[in-house]
Amino acid sequence: MFFRRMHLCMIQNMEDLNAFVLAGGRSSRMGTDKALVVFNRQTLLEGSLARLSAVSSGTWIVGSREKFSPFGNVVEDEFPDHGPLGGIHAALRASKADLNLVLAVDMPFVDVRFLKYLIAKAGAAKAVATVPRAGGGWQPLCAVYRKRFTECAEPALRAGKNKIDPLFAQCEVQVLEEAELLKDGFSADLFRNVNTPEELAALGKTNCFT
Repeated sequence: MFFRRMHLCMIQNMEDLNAFVLAGGRSSRMGTDKALVVFNRQTLLEGSLARLSAVSSGTWIVGSREKFSPFGNVVEDEFPDHGPLGGIHAALRASKADLNLVLAVDMPFVDVRFLKYLIAKAGAAKAVATVPRAGGGWQPLCAVYRKRFTECAEPALRAGKNKIDPLFAQCEVQVLEEAELLKDGFSADLFRNVNTPEELAALGKTNCFT
């Protein structure tokens, strides 16, 4: 019942949330642009955008405008080559919403049901970040950040410190622990990502490269 109430509140306030897919990685292990790899009959980028569009009326791609503008609205990093933290910072700086869902393009198993759950949890709390901790560690690339997370991220980026996890000690974080997720019906397998052609092949799906 509690989750249902949170879910209804989220649906009524989709305009208060923006969603961003991080698509700017180098994809060196994949050997080609990971965002354009076809997985289960669609590119990873298309799949990510479809899921984000189901939970937010404002959906953006964080990456190269030249490469990704045919697919939707694009935000480019203000701190290029600073990894995912640079992408999160760019998303928050561009957003006009306080709550911002961030999803890495290479996490195809994160489904709409979990995204709704994550957003509802974030909207019900005042934490600067709502982050799962499952599957052996933090999952900062499937998380919800309030705009003021930039107050932690920007000084770190300017100092050349690109790791996300240490910043969670500097702000209020709502941690979604694995035991809680399991109790609510979510497996840590949701957070599996795909980095290599071999990993794609091992999943037993129909894969090819564009």
